[in-house]
Amino acid sequence: MAKLFLVPTPIGNLDDMTFRAVKVLKEVDTILAEDTRNSGKLLKHFDIGTPMQSHHMHNEHKTVNHIVDRIKSGEDIALISDAGTPAISDPGFLLTRACVEAGIEVDCLPGATAFVPALVNSGFPNDKFIFEGFLPVKKGRQTRLNLLAEETRTMIFYESPHKLLKTLKHFSEYFGQDRPVSVSREITKLHEETIRGTATEVLEHYTNKPPKGEIVIVVKGKS
Repeated sequence: MAKLFLVPTPIGNLDDMTFRAVKVLKEVDTILAEDTRNSGKLLKHFDIGTPMQSHHMHNEHKTVNHIVDRIKSGEDIALISDAGTPAISDPGFLLTRACVEAGIEVDCLPGATAFVPALVNSGFPNDKFIFEGFLPVKKGRQTRLNLLAEETRTMIFYESPHKLLKTLKHFSEYFGQDRPVSVSREITKLHEETIRGTATEVLEHYTNKPPKGEIVIVVKGKS
């Protein structure tokens, strides 16, 4: 039986693409891409001519069963996201679960994931941590923050630039103004930076210097 390959792609620096990832993408029958226009640039850079098909959060519920049938019929398929590892705050979980339930082998390649370098670079304990991804925008946000206020493990969040100040303000309110925070921005890219300090200090920094780019927030757990 054919396989589903989950293939990480660079989160900024194309040099982070692995030799194995390129090899797999060249050999599979079809590549499922979150954004075919964005992924088209990546494939062109590495001279990968494999056909692409759109697979994103708005259509994955409708296409999963059909994709499973295609793999069962002998078609090797790879799934990539715009950046990083599929299914980590990106489409991929539904298809992976469906393949596992159907007895299809799933091969997830190691590769780029934004939260790992941000966690290690924070200087906070990383023997135990939790990955929260994006916090709820409205419903459930307050409940989640109240629960996380008592969390003793290091916490990792993804956030967009225009919501960073709001989130840092909430961290200061729910976790305490002196809670250590590390914000990594534009990881692997030209303007990569990590700002560390208390929740209040980091909030003040980005209030004076509006953030741009992809952001990972790492928060030290409650002492």
